[in-house]
Amino acid sequence: MSIFTKKKGQSVKKEQFAKQENQNMKDLYGGESGNKKSKTEKGELKKKGKFSEAYRILVKPLVTEKASGLGVLNKYAFVISDQANKILISRAVEQVYGVKPEKVNIISMKGKQVRSRRVTGRRKNWKKAIVTLPEGKSINIYEGV
Repeated sequence: MSIFTKKKGQSVKKEQFAKQENQNMKDLYGGESGNKKSKTEKGELKKKGKFSEAYRILVKPLVTEKASGLGVLNKYAFVISDQANKILISRAVEQVYGVKPEKVNIISMKGKQVRSRRVTGRRKNWKKAIVTLPEGKSINIYEGV
């Protein structure tokens, strides 16, 4: 069925279609055409990229009795990515929670051996980080739990 065919009660004008065809990439997407971006647009993209990267580094807060007991000492525990290091964790905590950590400790946890009937397997290895914040600073990680 063509765009220019008429149905009962409908009519498509050729002029409207011609106007849409004459629009160039600038008009459709706003700003400059092509891959050129202004400095502010590039900066915005970088900020979004870094912020999304922070959530890839800090997988989730570790909610256990032991971890909640560390809160008294101004320490917080997180499950982190396998590729994360202390510098990346420090930056991620600062971006997500707005507090620069005083100290970061990383522990590599070995996956446990598990068994279901005759089949044996293994849980995957993972990392956890214990983040120490400066005196007087705190973060609320147990809010949605």
